[in-house]
Amino acid sequence: MRITIVGCGSIGQKLAAAADEMAEVKRIYIMDIVKEKAEQVASGLKKAIVVDDVEEELYHCDLVIESASQDAVRTIMPKVVARGVDIMITSVGALVDDEFRNAVCQKAKECEAKIYIPSGAACGTDGLRSSAVGRLDEVELITTKAPVSLKGAPFLDLDHLDLDSIKEPTEIFNGPARDAVKLFPRNVNIAATVSLLGIGFDRTRVRVIVDPATHTNSHELRLKGEFGEMVCHTYNVPDPETPQTSHLAAMSTISALKRIVRSEWIGI
Repeated sequence: MRITIVGCGSIGQKLAAAADEMAEVKRIYIMDIVKEKAEQVASGLKKAIVVDDVEEELYHCDLVIESASQDAVRTIMPKVVARGVDIMITSVGALVDDEFRNAVCQKAKECEAKIYIPSGAACGTDGLRSSAVGRLDEVELITTKAPVSLKGAPFLDLDHLDLDSIKEPTEIFNGPARDAVKLFPRNVNIAATVSLLGIGFDRTRVRVIVDPATHTNSHELRLKGEFGEMVCHTYNVPDPETPQTSHLAAMSTISALKRIVRSEWIGI
């Protein structure tokens, strides 16, 4: 298999290193908006080649993996699926746009391209996927993070919130997932995944809590439906280089790639 990795941040770097050790992966094409970053990552790998544009090697590529941003998803996803090439995305919040999501999903279906979304930084998505077969009444995601993990979120500018002034656990957002993924695009991508698996962006509730004493990125998923009730709480270690990202998010992407290249579907 030949893969293209778009984005050489924390997840992209870890994914590229893992893919380089997979016997099933024959070639890795790497690109980043900062080409020097892509070149630095590629220099430490055996199978990597730097490309300038995702379309450059699409005719030779089996899978494109986005690990950059919601903007990157909006730019590359239509091009990739239109060529009939499979794609995995990590910036799932880009799919909050109903018109965009419906268009790319329809194009993927027409061109026989698969769209993969890893489970990300929260456990319990398997139970959510199963329970959504029946009636789901409530889906709530409660995210708790340290102030440093929320730096740069658009919500902070909108609300004029000074994270450094928070001295105790404080809820700063409580609303639908549709708003959460726009206001916290790098912090609650899991809310988009949960929405797609369950009852949608408008009915899924998200709460964001800032806790200056916490050392984890916490996601608590709560479900109620005809199946019963479920509470699944994940305490993630933040990535040391990118505190907005949980270490489990990178591990989830690597795990998803392994399942794809080996056609192993345990626990689906």
